[in-house]
Amino acid sequence: MSIALEIKAALGTSSLIRKMFEEGMLLKREHGAENVFDFSLGNPDIDPPPAFREVLLRLARESGNGSHGYTPNAGLPFVREALAKKAAREQGVPVGPGNLILVAGAAAGLNVVLKSVCNRGDEIVVIRPYFVEYRPYAANHGARLVETDSLPDFNLDVAAIERALSPKTAAVIVNSPNNPSGKIYPKETLAALAAALTAHGAKTGRLPYLVSDEPYREISYGPEVPSVMAAYRQSIVVYSYSKSLSLPGERIGYVAVHPEIDEAAELVNALVFSARVLGFVNAPALMQRAVAELVDAAVDVGVYAQRRDAFMEVLDGAGIGYAVPEGAFYLFAKVPPRKADGPADDMAFADHLKRHLIIAVPGVSFGQAGWLRFAYCMDRQIILNSRPAFMRAMESW
Repeated sequence: MSIALEIKAALGTSSLIRKMFEEGMLLKREHGAENVFDFSLGNPDIDPPPAFREVLLRLARESGNGSHGYTPNAGLPFVREALAKKAAREQGVPVGPGNLILVAGAAAGLNVVLKSVCNRGDEIVVIRPYFVEYRPYAANHGARLVETDSLPDFNLDVAAIERALSPKTAAVIVNSPNNPSGKIYPKETLAALAAALTAHGAKTGRLPYLVSDEPYREISYGPEVPSVMAAYRQSIVVYSYSKSLSLPGERIGYVAVHPEIDEAAELVNALVFSARVLGFVNAPALMQRAVAELVDAAVDVGVYAQRRDAFMEVLDGAGIGYAVPEGAFYLFAKVPPRKADGPADDMAFADHLKRHLIIAVPGVSFGQAGWLRFAYCMDRQIILNSRPAFMRAMESW
């Protein structure tokens, strides 16, 4: 008996991020970890804020009967209230506890949202470059991903998004700060997108949702991360503590819906139902209690800023161009012209770098051929130590 054909096909095109990470592990065993520069995986290495450890230890000591039992599917009421205040402050609209549910991280949140709003055959519009897992997430719920190009500076091309909309469009997903480009979409661009979606809804009778994937909201190097809810009432925010508190393994986040969204109460009920039947049941109970006390805590973004600057210095010295990240912790680099004969695409350049023990993820994995993503979730000194390897790689490229 074979596995499901859909899964079999997906395995054949599984994530290049994981593939490159696994190849990096093999190279480390062969050459020694200190000699391999693995920039493949966006796995935060910065410790959570000290307040997290203090809260976690106190909660563990205070645990009583039932403290590790099921919570309400939407989350503990006092946690929803605390996080709604955070969402309201960031989004600039009166998000209440009834507009927010706790989820097991952003991946769970996105699946919960798409299950709640998609009919089979619907379309989800995404903007290149985009997080690779959006495609299987859409497929999980019978929807099809529709890709659009961004502008040369990776800002949203609202005209291109407008052309991609159809009567089957259930939602548009935006991710700001963006993985992999680090772009933060400006307030004016979000306003233009909102106007286009509103006009489309008036024309077709179906107002698309704007789903904002925001795990990197706190990791900004200066520019403000504008509110999608302030721009568009039919908006949903998916948030995770994976990056802001450096807790990717704890799987905790929330989904917040605009308080003026069409049929808001029914949508929240749908989100709660979807979370339950997708098997998440409820977000981790201990982590719910912890994040309720950490609404003002965050990792030191300055550490990532220092790493970003060091990496840009390394790439500048090697002659590799890139998009300057405004947020997140990735450098998206353009494949340089090739001196020697042979292909100059992102797969070829990634293979070439690998021969010099540098691991990066080809841009085609994010729908953006001709680019590579470097994650700088490691000590700054490791980044600086990669300079000779980049120089040697470019000399022979």
